[in-house]
Amino acid sequence: MTTKEYNECVNEHADALFRFVIKNLNDEFEAENIVQNTFEKLWVRIEHIEFKTVKACLYKTAYHEMIDVTRRNKRFINLENASSVISDEKEYNNMMDYVNKALHELPKQQKSVLLLRDFEGYDYRSIGKIMGMTESQVKVNIHRARKKIKAYISRLE
Repeated sequence: MTTKEYNECVNEHADALFRFVIKNLNDEFEAENIVQNTFEKLWVRIEHIEFKTVKACLYKTAYHEMIDVTRRNKRFINLENASSVISDEKEYNNMMDYVNKALHELPKQQKSVLLLRDFEGYDYRSIGKIMGMTESQVKVNIHRARKKIKAYISRLE
């Protein structure tokens, strides 16, 4: 990949990558760091990556960065969040609020697969490459995630 292709890649994929990470982590600061680290890793390996496969490489790298951040953060207790209690009786204005709340309650793998498919528009094969799964595993995780979201929304009604 050339420097020009790298710059084109940053312009084309940075926003979508940021949306993917922030939907998973729900932390803007960490999402910015992960996106920056992902593009830094891409820059270091610029000679070894082909331009046509860069999108999958970016998402795979970002996904692994999210796993690392999650594991690292599990070791620490966030005292700010420990003192505040969130009410389940909060009123929601539209259906997307329900979906986002249900999305945050999904297991990490189901959440990531669903975001890549429904929000970013990846096909099953690409998601499998990014997540390190077979197409069948991707389909099963998407099905289970959608089923849980549907059950969550129907419970609220």
